Amino acid sequence: MLEAVTTVPRERFTPPNLRERAYENVALPIGCGQTISQPVVVARMLELLELTGSERVLDIGTGSGYHAALLATLAARVLTIERHAALTEAAGLALCELGLTNVELFIGDGSRGIPSRAPFDAINVAAAIGGPVPTALIDQLAPGGRLVAPVCEDPEQPDKQRLTVIRRSERGVSQALLDPVRFVPLVVGRQRAARA
Repeated sequence: MLEAVTTVPRERFTPPNLRERAYENVALPIGCGQTISQPVVVARMLELLELTGSERVLDIGTGSGYHAALLATLAARVLTIERHAALTEAAGLALCELGLTNVELFIGDGSRGIPSRAPFDAINVAAAIGGPVPTALIDQLAPGGRLVAPVCEDPEQPDKQRLTVIRRSERGVSQALLDPVRFVPLVVGRQRAARA
């Protein structure tokens, strides 16, 4: 996981005017009201996904494409979904320039996942879920699958978010609340997923 973080150039996923700040441990704006998450949080999410290299991963909230790029170096296949077409286009260009060919980009409502391509061994959600994790996402987890997401359990306090890990096992689904974090909100109710 650390090798992925050190080899994928974060500056390639930041706006040109912010590239000198690419390695600061802060979230940076990328347009469309979205941000590229701070490196330490991205690394923590990757750690919690426990990837071994053979997984099919769903990445929700493509944003700049940085998280998808890291996932692409750690998993066999990545499907990433974003509601903003402009961000999807820029992310696709960056991923292509880096030669990452195991990533498919989709435009749509990430809260619905991509049921036609499920199940997934891991699901990474890079936007804060207000309330319970959508059943549609949990249903797309393969047996043994892990989902990592920032969750805000009280919609009245959107800034109080915790990284949450959901696991599907033979015994059912379990959930653990972990580190406090801060992400932009996951927007629900947009169009269905369409390939970019």
